[in-house]
Amino acid sequence: MLQLHNIDAFYGKAQALWDVSLTINEGEIVALVGANGAGKTTLLKIISGLLRPASGSVEFLGKRIEGLAPHSIVELGICHVPEGRRLFTQMSVGENLEMGAYVREAWSHKGNTLRQVYGMFPRLEERHRQLARTLSGGEQQMLAMGRGLMSRPKLCMFDEPSYGLAPLLVKEIFSLIHGLRDQGMTILLVEQNVRKSLEIADRACVLENGRITLEGGCQELLQEEFVRKAYLGL
Repeated sequence: MLQLHNIDAFYGKAQALWDVSLTINEGEIVALVGANGAGKTTLLKIISGLLRPASGSVEFLGKRIEGLAPHSIVELGICHVPEGRRLFTQMSVGENLEMGAYVREAWSHKGNTLRQVYGMFPRLEERHRQLARTLSGGEQQMLAMGRGLMSRPKLCMFDEPSYGLAPLLVKEIFSLIHGLRDQGMTILLVEQNVRKSLEIADRACVLENGRITLEGGCQELLQEEFVRKAYLGL
């Protein structure tokens, strides 16, 4: 579904990604793990069009997309649920969700999609008219996820969805992401909670200092001594 070939990326003169190649197949969860500053968020920004690569290519469903504007990439079927949620805090829950459906195809199905999102996140329906800024951290994360799903994506990218959440909510968020995969969604998951990520993902890549240093099946990576020491504290 998604192929990245030899991606280099810079912020000014500082190089953030070095020759990164990645493949994501339809219907799988791929976890991208690594320390802060490793380049994980930069990679998501490359895919979603928020940042142009200095070199390399991005293909989605066989189409080159690295030169497209972000809204065009959303229309093709990629959604990016950013780190920090980035909600419209002065708008209601319902208005935030409608903003996620602004692309033409999604807008024509927004009623149906909204029912599906509320079925997945009943608390959002209960707070339909409530301002986003008044929600708890967990509810805000659910709203960010729901807003992304309103675009009816084929590939959903989640950036640190469990950040700042209590353990019970972390468990719920990961369960929801796993459930999306069971419904046929393809997912790229960026997450510092490596153990939880590897529990629900099909494959994983380790990004270190802008380079992919390890990749493979999750059970295989869980046995890697480096992963166990660096990310699992074992």
